[in-house]
Formats: sequence, structure tokens, C-alpha cells
Amino acid sequence: MRFYEEKDYDALSQRAANIIAAQIILKPDCVLGLATGSSPVGTYKNLVAKYENGDLDFSQVKTANLDEYKGLTRDNDQSYYYFMHQNLFDHVNIDPANTNIPDGTKDDSEAECAHYEDVIASLGGVDLQLLGLGHNGHIGFNEPASEFPQATHCVDLQESTIEANKRFFASADDVPRQAYTMGIGTIMRAKKILLVVSGQDKADIVARAFFGPVTPEVPASILQFHPDVTIVGDQAAFSKIPH
Repeated sequence: MRFYEEKDYDALSQRAANIIAAQIILKPDCVLGLATGSSPVGTYKNLVAKYENGDLDFSQVKTANLDEYKGLTRDNDQSYYYFMHQNLFDHVNIDPANTNIPDGTKDDSEAECAHYEDVIASLGGVDLQLLGLGHNGHIGFNEPASEFPQATHCVDLQESTIEANKRFFASADDVPRQAYTMGIGTIMRAKKILLVVSGQDKADIVARAFFGPVTPEVPASILQFHPDVTIVGDQAAFSKIPH
């Protein structure tokens, strides 16, 4: 597990984008596992800038997103499909046919989750998985639980997650209560993992997740067992880890 401490969000976003860019340059047809939320926005902005400068080619890249709200249509501005197009896909030369996101409009949870696992398998697995870190230690929408979920599944969102995400909606009542998400097992099968985290409000969970016991009560703690994890954070987020 490698830690890169940067001075602020802009610097950590540049670092994370450089790591992803290196993956694309080394393997132009790589499979990127992508995340949403506020943490990776700066990373995507830097990747778009690299593409616009002629330094990156996304034409052969394939992607698989971590998760999607259940019940939101793809034209809903809070869907992760919409987010990815607004922040990355519409600004680079990626083939839309090579992008994959769980379909939140599918009512049959078991069928959609099995289908998404098949999609990831058909890609040959994920070369580099980008992650954020929730205040309760969730990665994707894998919430604290009594065990680590293995495969893509439909999850009931905890109140802490709904509270954290309500700022993106008109009110907390508008936040979906369920989501499709890659399982912990699916995430752990990625060849490399890159986690980005920023802010003093994440300091406690960074210390618990990466320097505490491995437990499904802190889902991100399982990353301690992955052979190739890079964590990029700012000084505030790393302020409570032992040095």
C-alpha cells in the first residue's frame, strides 16, 4: 500500500490523473474502473486536460463504473451515467460502446447484477480501479455490514450515506434509497487500485480504514489485503495517520 500526501485537492487530483494516464499509455486498451462523487472530479478534469493537450488517447480504453442509483433514469442529472458523461466521457475520444455503467432503471436486481458481473468478466477484468472513500468507510456503495459482499449487488443505502449525498438533491427525500454497486470481491479482483481522498472530515476514516483492523464494519479496510493499492490524499485527510 503506497501513500502519496499532497498539499491540497488540486495537487492530489493531478497526481491521481498522472497515475491513470500512465496506465493508459502503458496499455492503450486498458480497462478502467471508474468512480463518481466529489472526490474524483478534479482527477477527471486533469485527464480531460491531458487529452486536450494531445497527451492521452482514450480511443481503445474500456470502462466499468462502480455503481449507479437504482431508480434514476440516465438523463437525470444526479445519475452516475449523467455524471460520467458530464465530467469525462463527453470531453475525450472514448467510444461510448466501451463505457459500462449499471442500469439503474432495471427493476430486476438479481438479473442486472448478474449481467454486470458478466460485463466485467467479458472485459477481462479491471486493470485499474479508481475509488473514493465514504465517511463510514464505504467504497462504491458497499456499506458497513456483518460481512464483505462478493459480487455486484443491490444495496440499501444507510442514513449516513443519504445524508452525505443529499447536497446533490433538492432534499434528503429525493435521494434514492437503493443502488447497484460492484461488490467487495469484484473490486478486489482489480489488478491495481487507486483511492483518492481529501479533507479533514475524512481524516478519522482514513486512519481507521488503513491503519486499523480489517473488518466489514469498515469496508475499505479490506484494501489492506490487496497487493497493489495506491492512496492519494491531501494533508488534511492524512492528518491522523501514524507517520
